[in-house]
Amino acid sequence: MFRGDRTKWYLLPTLPFIANKNLGGHTKAASYRSFLDNARNLSVSLAVKIAKFEYDTIRSLHAFARQQNIDCDLYSGDTVDIIYDKAQWTQALTAIEAIRQAMPDDLMGAARYKFWREEEAREKFYVKGERFEGAVSYEAGSLSAYKFVIGVLKICLKKGLELYTNTTVQNVEREGEGWLVKTSKGMVRARRVVLATNGYTASLFRRFQGAIVPLRGQVTAHRPGRGMPKSGLGVTYSFIYGDGYDYMIPRPKGTRFDSDIVIGGGLARARDEGLEEFGMVDDTSLNPEISVYLYETAQRYFGESWGEDHEDGRIRKEWTGIMGYSPDGFPFIGEVPEEKGLWIAASFQGHGMVLCFSSAKALVAMMNGEENSLDSWFPEVFKVTEERIRTPFAGKLHMKPIELEKA
Repeated sequence: MFRGDRTKWYLLPTLPFIANKNLGGHTKAASYRSFLDNARNLSVSLAVKIAKFEYDTIRSLHAFARQQNIDCDLYSGDTVDIIYDKAQWTQALTAIEAIRQAMPDDLMGAARYKFWREEEAREKFYVKGERFEGAVSYEAGSLSAYKFVIGVLKICLKKGLELYTNTTVQNVEREGEGWLVKTSKGMVRARRVVLATNGYTASLFRRFQGAIVPLRGQVTAHRPGRGMPKSGLGVTYSFIYGDGYDYMIPRPKGTRFDSDIVIGGGLARARDEGLEEFGMVDDTSLNPEISVYLYETAQRYFGESWGEDHEDGRIRKEWTGIMGYSPDGFPFIGEVPEEKGLWIAASFQGHGMVLCFSSAKALVAMMNGEENSLDSWFPEVFKVTEERIRTPFAGKLHMKPIELEKA
């Protein structure tokens, strides 16, 4: 949570800011997965704007990390989606063709996709386990979100930011023309407050109850099997099946635990497709059903390429983290309606690595009265409105082909 005026900013962490754990740091847009849905429900032009926004966020985030010399285990390169379900494969072909037609000037950027036949992908990407329909590769990357945030905080501290650790925010309420922020160490009065609290937002400001729903995600770090390439894997991965997906990030060479494989997901493999994980805010415990599934993923996907497990065991570590989801699948960015001075940047749908960085730029522009500067690049559907806050939550979006979501 931020408090500020024109000259001074304070960072007052809520409990989740201190305890919440990142779920991978995958800077991967996968815009084709939502493009048809956005084009149908919004417009083709707005679907294009969202796809460009996600792609530009990746490029801007990576460039900023390099320009500021932030040591965050940064990897820039390609990713590959291994698609096991025929309906998902058919939709991928349709969606990517639609993107190419809608974005002819971006065929080397946001619209750059390459298809791989199964036999090609099995050799190129070492996926010699279960059979699949085909694969799609495109630009993405990864980084350590924790190290990146620490790097940004160091820059901000030099510029006058005051950071109060071990000072949890417990409540935010209106006080006259400003806001009263109750913390574990007393009260802070502020003219403007920014809620950057994602899945925990409703606990601080009740108007977002049901508008931003927490969802617990689960992740495992696998030691590489003895058959995996000694040089490490050259891309990041997603594994897409009929009712969900898993994602995988190899640790870059030269980093701590390099060549380890971070795999997250498994929500659809839990009871009732992970229904009990919605509304969950406890990231100190695990779902044992998801644990069993994630433990087996690496060997199942890579098959004979995996080989024997590492002598110290396959799983190095397992953890959970809390995400925030909105009814329409988009973040809330801007000033809260009828709440002058209360701003928000939250609800990133587990997709924050390709939304947060540019959304923060947009929020600052709004706070500085420069909203007109956003027209050409910021998706207007991300702006917080009363209608969006009042829309009831109906479930996680963009997990299945449109035909399956409608069934």
